[in-house]
Amino acid sequence: MAHLFVIGSPSLDTVHIDGNTYQSAGGAGMYVAMAAVRAGAAVTLFGPRPERMSDALRPVAERVSEWIGPSVPLSEFPRFEIAHHGTRAEYFQMDLGAEMALHPEDLPEDLSLYDGVHIVPLGRADLQRAFFDACQERGARFITAGTHISSLRDYPDDSRFLMENADAFFMNEEEAEYVFGSAMNAVSRPGTILFITRAEKGALVVQGQHKTEVPTPQVKVKDPTGAGETFTGTTAAHLIAGVHPALAAMRAAAMAAQKVSAIGPQALMSDTPPPAIPVDARVRINDTQVARASAIIKNLQEAEQHDFTGEYLPLVGHPAVLDYFFSVTAQQFSFWETKNGRYHKPMIAGIDGKPFKGSSYLFKAWTRMADRDPDFFTPARQAKLTVKELKDVFRADDGSDPMPAVELHAAIANQYGRDMLAMGLSAEEFVRKAQASETPLLTFTRMLDHIGGYKEDPIRKKANLLVVCLTQRPEAFFKLSPGEQVEPVVDYHCMRACLRQGLIDVLDEELAAKLKSRALLTPDEEWAVRYAAWLIQFDVERLSGKPIGAVDWFFFSYTRSHCPEMTDPVCAECAMDPVCARRKVFFQPVIRTTFY
Repeated sequence: MAHLFVIGSPSLDTVHIDGNTYQSAGGAGMYVAMAAVRAGAAVTLFGPRPERMSDALRPVAERVSEWIGPSVPLSEFPRFEIAHHGTRAEYFQMDLGAEMALHPEDLPEDLSLYDGVHIVPLGRADLQRAFFDACQERGARFITAGTHISSLRDYPDDSRFLMENADAFFMNEEEAEYVFGSAMNAVSRPGTILFITRAEKGALVVQGQHKTEVPTPQVKVKDPTGAGETFTGTTAAHLIAGVHPALAAMRAAAMAAQKVSAIGPQALMSDTPPPAIPVDARVRINDTQVARASAIIKNLQEAEQHDFTGEYLPLVGHPAVLDYFFSVTAQQFSFWETKNGRYHKPMIAGIDGKPFKGSSYLFKAWTRMADRDPDFFTPARQAKLTVKELKDVFRADDGSDPMPAVELHAAIANQYGRDMLAMGLSAEEFVRKAQASETPLLTFTRMLDHIGGYKEDPIRKKANLLVVCLTQRPEAFFKLSPGEQVEPVVDYHCMRACLRQGLIDVLDEELAAKLKSRALLTPDEEWAVRYAAWLIQFDVERLSGKPIGAVDWFFFSYTRSHCPEMTDPVCAECAMDPVCARRKVFFQPVIRTTFY
C-alpha cells in the first residue's frame, strides 16, 4: 500500500444547496486525504488537530493512518460557508484559522518514509513554497501540489515555481486560463505533470506538450464542494503507486463523479470498493473463456520469455545496444497499410535478401545502423532526425521505403530525443538512476511518462515492452526489486487473439461489423477493445502463473503464427483450439496510433 503525506487542514463547513443547509467536514486537506484513502493509499495528515473531536471530524481521524500537527480548539478550526448556484460557488465565509499557523519546521525529519507528499494551497503560495522547500530538504520522494486563483494572482512567482518544480501540479480550468490563456494552451516543464480539472468536461493531463483529454462520468450533481480536491487526492494516490498519469486521472474522474453525487464527503467515507474505470458497454470480458485459456497457457511450453536476441537484433554486448533498445522500442507502431478506409496489408519488405515483417523489419533496419553509425541511437541524433534520413534508414533491398507512416516515426524520434535531452538523460543514465531507486520499476516507468514515444499511452505498451527487453536480454540491463512486476504489453496480436478466442464478447453490432470488415475505428472504439484486453492479460497472468513476459510472448508470437492476420488460422496445430470460440471473422482494431 502506497503512503501519502498530506499537508493541509480539514475544516468545518456550512454548505447551502437548493435551499437546504448542510454541516459537514470539508477543507482541501480533508478531501485530498479521504480521496486518497478511498483510492487505496495509506494517509498521514499534517494539519491542526481538534482538542475535542467533533462528530464531523471523527470519520476523518478514523480513516487516516495518522493525524499529526498542532492541537487547537474547535473554535480555531478553519471554517467555510459556501452556497452553490449550479457550477458557480459563492463563499460567504473563508476562515483559514489554524491552518495558517502551520510551520514547515514542524514537519517530520524524514519524509522519505512516505511514497509521496501533497501540499494543498494553504491560502498563500509563499507558505506553500516554504513547505515544498522543506519537503525536498527532508527527502520527500515525490511532491505534488495544488493552487487557487487567489494564490496565482497574489503570489505569481511562488505559484510559478511550484508549478514548474512539483512532480505533479493541479489546477482548475479558470486557473489554467489565468496562467496560459486557455487550458488547451497549457504546457508543463520536463519532469512535471500538469492536471487541469474542467468540471463536467472532465480533465486534461499535460505531459510536456502532449495532452490527454479525460472524460468524466455524467451524474446528477448534489454537492460539487471538494470535487477538485477529490480528483487530486485520487490521482496522487495512484501516481505514487506507479499508475500512468492519464490512467490515474481516469480513475480520479470516476471518484470525483461519485463524490459530487452525495453531500459533503459522504461518498469518500464509504467502505465499498472505489469506482473503477468501467469496461466499455460495447464489449464484455468473458470470464469463463479467460479461465479456459489461462489453463492452457499454464502448461504451454511455448509460453516462455523471449531473450530479445536473434538475426535481426544487435549482438550481445554491442556497445550501443542500450541506446538501441530505448530508441527502437519507441518506434514500435504502425506496421500496416490502409486502402479505402480499411486495413489492407501488413508491411513486409526485404533486407539483405530476406523478407521481414513489421517490428522485425524495424529491428533489422535499426540494427544495420549499429555498425554503420552507433551514435544514431543517441537522444541528440534522434532529436534531429529528418524524414529523409529516416527513409534512408528504412530503405529496403528494392530501394523503396516500406514504412507506411514514416512521418509519424520521425516525429516520435524527434520527441523522444528532445525529451531525453530536456531531462538531461542518456539511456545509460536513465537505467542507472532507476536502478539506484528502492523501486526501480516504478521509477523507470514514471520517468518514461516524460519521454516522447512512451509517455502518451495510458497503459504503457511500449514502456512495459522496453522493461521486458532490458530485463530479459542476456546482458540483464535492468533488474526489478522483489515484488515489482511488469504490467501487460497489449498490441494488436493480443487483441485479435482475445476477440477470436472469445475472451472478449463484442455486444455492439456496429463495432462488431467494423472489426469483421477491418474498417478503421474511432479512438473510443479502439479503447473499448484494448482496455478489455489489458484487463484480460492481468487475469491470464494470475490464473496461469506465467510471468507477464511469457504471457506477452504467447499473445505476440504464438498467436501470430497460429492465428495470423492475412491467412487462415492453423487451428489443428494450435494448443488453444480445444477452448477457442473460433470467431475467425474478427480482426484486431484498426487505427493509426503511435501506441502500438
